[in-house]
Amino acid sequence: MTSTASRAGTKGVPRADRQRQVLAAATEEFGRHGYDATTVAAVAARVGVTKPLVHQYFGSKEELFLACLEPVGERLLAAIRAAMAAATAPTAKSTPLRVLHGLFTELEGQREAWFVLYADPLPPDSEAARRAAHYRGAIDALAASGTADLLRGAGLDDPLDADALMFAWRGLTTALVRWWIHHPDQSPEAMTERCARLFSVGGALLTGVADS
Repeated sequence: MTSTASRAGTKGVPRADRQRQVLAAATEEFGRHGYDATTVAAVAARVGVTKPLVHQYFGSKEELFLACLEPVGERLLAAIRAAMAAATAPTAKSTPLRVLHGLFTELEGQREAWFVLYADPLPPDSEAARRAAHYRGAIDALAASGTADLLRGAGLDDPLDADALMFAWRGLTTALVRWWIHHPDQSPEAMTERCARLFSVGGALLTGVADS
């Protein structure tokens, strides 16, 4: 059987298809290994094309990274905004679970993409660093708004509480995506259900600690 990489290396593949193959491979490489450790040569080898061809299509390594980063950032922002804007109903998932479900659904098939958005370190004062900071800041702003709403609903209105919870949320989301990458059999729906169970247990444990 011919592998995907060998098919990609044959002649006659339309340019648009080849570009999609390169972007998919680059997204996985950047997501798995980070910016510094990823090379254009490694991306080219995954697709079965030459390094000069990748440069011809996307330019420099930084431009290739941006071509991966920007669609990921836009898609994840759209998923979070949609989840937060969804009308609530008595049987609806809580906002955190809706957000996680939206993220899991958007990342399915390309789970490493989360770590393209949070790739570190990026070249200082570079366009890659600026664009990543833009998307991270926009996601943090949405998280800050959501955590502030949750705290107000619990009768708490300390901005530092909301800020601390936002940072905790970012770390939790990253940890969950990392775990999910290592469990490829878990669907977005299964992950959301698992998170609901864990949140329920975690809430009970924290309540018990507060009452002790």
